[in-house]
Amino acid sequence: MRCMMCESFSLEHICPTCQETFLTPSIHKRKILNNIEVISFYRYNEIKELLFTKHTDIGFYIYTILAKNSFKKFASEFEFPTIIASISIDDNARSGYSHTAILNKELKAKFIKPYFNRLRDKNRLTYAGKSREFRILNPRNFEFKDFEEKDVLLVDDIITTGLTFSHAINTMLHNGKNVLTCLALADVGLE
Repeated sequence: MRCMMCESFSLEHICPTCQETFLTPSIHKRKILNNIEVISFYRYNEIKELLFTKHTDIGFYIYTILAKNSFKKFASEFEFPTIIASISIDDNARSGYSHTAILNKELKAKFIKPYFNRLRDKNRLTYAGKSREFRILNPRNFEFKDFEEKDVLLVDDIITTGLTFSHAINTMLHNGKNVLTCLALADVGLE
């Protein structure tokens, strides 16, 4: 097959050279609800075209590459006194897979235990491309399924307004969990 970026022959959808050249993450941080930090690995505009693949068949492969280049590296360097949970936000499988579950899976490490199907939005609204006003008027209605660990990392693919993470944080707090930080693949607010 050919690399999606440089069109060279490759065994992967994005060749190793392009991954190193264009997909090396750079850490970005911002604070949201309760002064909780959101760490993102890419500026949205840097990988926008790749993110658009998430509801297509090839999206599984693209998100796997992005997750290995960012979330897996983060997990390998993460240290904490106890095991913590990583929870993917609304990891319903659409288009045959869940893009947030792919990201979360790569967090499996010595101090991080990924959980799936623990925080699902009960309303089926689509928030992509919607305004902040729409998001405020139509808050996420998360269904929470308990897990052993008290400390949590929350995982989503894109942060725009921060409201999804804020709703997820509130759900975790309401259920006795402590959110250490949130992880996003890309931040729309970084220009």
